[in-house]
Amino acid sequence: MRSVSVSEVRNASRYSKARKGSSRKVMGVFVTIAVLLGVFGIGGFALSNSGAFAVEQVTVSGADHLSGDELTELAAVPAGSTLLNVDANGIATRLAANPWVKSVSVDRVFPNTLNLNITERSISAVVAVTVDSSNTVERWALSSDGMWLTKIPDDRNSAEGKALPDSVYNDAENALEITDIPYGSTPEAGSYCNNSNVENALGVIDGMTTELAGQVKSVAAASSDSTTLTLQNGIEIAFGDSKDIRDKERVCLQLMKEHEGKISYINVRVVNKPVWRSV
Repeated sequence: MRSVSVSEVRNASRYSKARKGSSRKVMGVFVTIAVLLGVFGIGGFALSNSGAFAVEQVTVSGADHLSGDELTELAAVPAGSTLLNVDANGIATRLAANPWVKSVSVDRVFPNTLNLNITERSISAVVAVTVDSSNTVERWALSSDGMWLTKIPDDRNSAEGKALPDSVYNDAENALEITDIPYGSTPEAGSYCNNSNVENALGVIDGMTTELAGQVKSVAAASSDSTTLTLQNGIEIAFGDSKDIRDKERVCLQLMKEHEGKISYINVRVVNKPVWRSV
């Protein structure tokens, strides 16, 4: 049997008391933290449901094709909202339902302002679509991510035309024109374009890597494999589908250089057998 010295007994006793004291201190810290959290939680709840920081003003930034009134109405901030309890996610969801709105952040600006920071979609093309069997053609704005944005009335001074902001018409004038889309596609604001003719036309333009891309004024897309480009100088290029784009560009640029000012038509649908016609 091992004997225990008096000093060892005393040390063990002191260690036990130290552990108990340390445990009480840790427990005290936890209790204090819990009390503080409770106080702050109750205080925060009470503050968020009081009239403090009430939303008195809704501002809009980043919007060009939508008015502040339109966005404020669409946001539908509930009466009595405060900056502390306002449903920012709900507001963002309602705003994102508009096809012009690509993304949005709802920013709280203390003491009483809610700012709707909008990132809009831009018009990448204006598409002339045949919408019925009577060959009625409508012009539609298409965004860079393929969403139909709005119909653009031909008569800017009509009631329907005046309802659109000037920025829509201004942007449309500088956008790529895609024409000759046959009957069968039905654009709808907020839906994505699934027309193969339009997709091929955009695929051709997006796939270009030379200076030829900047010279394209309009695209006729009567079918998905017969896309025809019209350049700013009037030259027509039967480009075909969106395959071998780089090779087709190279051939077109070479022919335009060799016959500068003398060429009016180029056919590169079969890129290794190009055909061209003089003015």
